[in-house]
Amino acid sequence: MIGYVCKYTPIEIFGALGVETKRIEPDVTNFDQADTLMHPNMCSYTKAVLEDVTAHDYEGIILTTCCDSIRRLYDVLKEHFPDKFIYLLDVPRKVNEFSTKLYEKYILEMVTEYEQYTGKHFDEEELYQYLKNMKREPKEEKEQGIKVGIMGARLSQGVLKMIERTGVEIVFNLSCTGLSREFTVDSKKVLDSYTSALLNQFPCMRMQKAANRENYLEGMENEVDGIIYHTVKFCDNYSYEYAHIKELFHKPILKIETDYTKQCAGQIRTRVEAFVESLTVSKNLSRKRKKRNTAGGESMYVLGIDSGSTSTNAVILNEKKEIVAFDVVRTGAKSGESAERILHSVLEKANLKREDIDTIISTGYGRVSIPFADENVTEISCHGKGANYCNPKVRTILDIGGQDSKVIKLNEKGEVIDFVMNDKCAAGTGRFLEMMARTLEIDISELGPISLDWKEDITISSMCSVFAESEVISLIALNKEKCDIAHGIHKAIAAKAFSLLKRVGLEGEFMMTGGVAKNPGVVKAVEEKIQDKLFIAKEPEIVGALGAALYALD
Repeated sequence: MIGYVCKYTPIEIFGALGVETKRIEPDVTNFDQADTLMHPNMCSYTKAVLEDVTAHDYEGIILTTCCDSIRRLYDVLKEHFPDKFIYLLDVPRKVNEFSTKLYEKYILEMVTEYEQYTGKHFDEEELYQYLKNMKREPKEEKEQGIKVGIMGARLSQGVLKMIERTGVEIVFNLSCTGLSREFTVDSKKVLDSYTSALLNQFPCMRMQKAANRENYLEGMENEVDGIIYHTVKFCDNYSYEYAHIKELFHKPILKIETDYTKQCAGQIRTRVEAFVESLTVSKNLSRKRKKRNTAGGESMYVLGIDSGSTSTNAVILNEKKEIVAFDVVRTGAKSGESAERILHSVLEKANLKREDIDTIISTGYGRVSIPFADENVTEISCHGKGANYCNPKVRTILDIGGQDSKVIKLNEKGEVIDFVMNDKCAAGTGRFLEMMARTLEIDISELGPISLDWKEDITISSMCSVFAESEVISLIALNKEKCDIAHGIHKAIAAKAFSLLKRVGLEGEFMMTGGVAKNPGVVKAVEEKIQDKLFIAKEPEIVGALGAALYALD
């Protein structure tokens, strides 16, 4: 089997030779091999390909000169797998008659080398017959649903399936891995017309024609409800295009960034599902749930559960949207067990039984792991709905949870119109604060109050949890006061939150949710940054669960 990575790879030639080809779709958990053999700052996709090649028995790998990272990958593979057919195919950046001839020459050089490697013989007529007999996959069309387009860098099959599972119709997929390989060739000039068709595919960002990629959207803007734009970590070309398209396109755009590891799946799923939920609301396609008939005076109760990384929160509402009971418990090793625990405790507080609850909606990172929930909704949508319930004037929500931070923008109806989330690390989150409190040898509940008594203005320059802890240890060694260090930590969190807030636009009124909203030091530092007051609910931890319960009433 021959592995390849680029859409400009002439894999149909190998098909005509009777050789199986496979586009390498890495699905890795770490870069142990790659970090040993390559520079750590190398593109994550390149490192993932190296991990994949090391783990599988390919006969050979065809790479193209698409970027410097892939060139370095070729160097590494060539050195470590001398017995395999490792080939770097030069792909022209321009598309014209001369470059087509040049690319045809490069392809023939590759074919000659492969013939010498295997003893096989290439024949143009066999290529023609192979292309002629290729199966065309029919496209499934859906009616009256959410329609999205996909653009940006290559998208893994795992993320693509995740998008498909949300039920949306993908009108177009212009990423390198989404284009169909349907080539019409001239029977009298097979290789020439095939090479021309290869180069004339929708251009990737390395091609000279990439300057006109956005023109495709001119005729498609009314065909989709939004665009999902994918970038690969450290592949900056596509980030530039995303910023450009966001200015040109007048429909919602979600940017997702992956590093081709399994660890990013949770946050990507939350982003994609929240985006689809916001499109569903804006298109008025929200599904109405069947409710219990309460005409005879019988009360109806619904339950919302927010399964977070540090706490699991639950709220019971009645049919009048009144809070009957709520509870907060520490999330244990298993989110499902924590959910069971809080179900019993909140029912006990409300003096209700399980059968009294009409609908249960789960939210939060563990929302899919709660077996007794009737449905799950992302924490983005639930925090938006809960915040609107607490204060309809709120337009911007800052939620700092246990392991992530997010900013949600609402319209005057309380609908989510934009949101951003932090990276997958714990920088500036509740976990970060817990780590800093342990380093200062104080309880997490003391961190906020003592910081208000600061005297010396200390700056914590690093937001990486590990480096920041080292910085705090250094300050402790310098005999700095705990209150001053705590104030520095809160300023650092506020600076990170401020950068997130600026990405969706600073529009008041502002609200802060999540357990960190109980920390007066962080609240004061954020207020100083935005130069405005934050609305803090009486129980900021349960806003997500409250929103989930409100969804259950819809």
